[in-house]
Amino acid sequence: MISRIALLGSAIALGACASVAQATPQEAGSETPPAATEDAAPAMPMEMMDHEGMMPDMPGPADGVFPTMARGTADMIGLEGQSIGSANLLDGPNGLMIRLELAPGSLAPGWHGIHLHATGDCSDVGMYKMSGGHVGKMEGGHGLLNPKGPENGDLPNIWAAADGSAGYEAFTTLDTLSALVADDGSAIIIHEGEDDHMTQPIGGAGARVACGVIK
Repeated sequence: MISRIALLGSAIALGACASVAQATPQEAGSETPPAATEDAAPAMPMEMMDHEGMMPDMPGPADGVFPTMARGTADMIGLEGQSIGSANLLDGPNGLMIRLELAPGSLAPGWHGIHLHATGDCSDVGMYKMSGGHVGKMEGGHGLLNPKGPENGDLPNIWAAADGSAGYEAFTTLDTLSALVADDGSAIIIHEGEDDHMTQPIGGAGARVACGVIK
């Protein structure tokens, strides 16, 4: 009797193993993920690119995205007065959004100081002194890290890539678009070097190398 039970148990076990052996290839085949393609990089969705393969401009009121927000622009020019890019400014309920796009060759690679200046004048090409001092200039008050500051025109630095191009977005609660375009207007100035956000009067950023009148 014990031998017959043992044989029956062995037969059941062998049958189960056979079932598992038959099912495993099918199950494994249905669960095996497709092979990954080597060196594959995620593609940018086509709807995010324009016809030239570039990122689209910042949406504005004309696009129906920010229908109640005022928008300003600035055409940026370089040391020889050549067009190097543009800026878009969006006046939000809690501050001002600034987006800047500069073409290759616009700047030397690395960090550059960028400020809002109190006069909308870039007529003295290559110098850009006609743009005046910083918006909200205060004696000893320059610098985002300055305990006596900052001035209203102070902004974070802009980074230029190895090819001299730059993309930049900053938000400031120190200015409004209506104030920047009033009276003598204002300008965006980019400097040859980095702003340390502390040293007076411009953070050691050096000469002015690009200018754009805010409109």
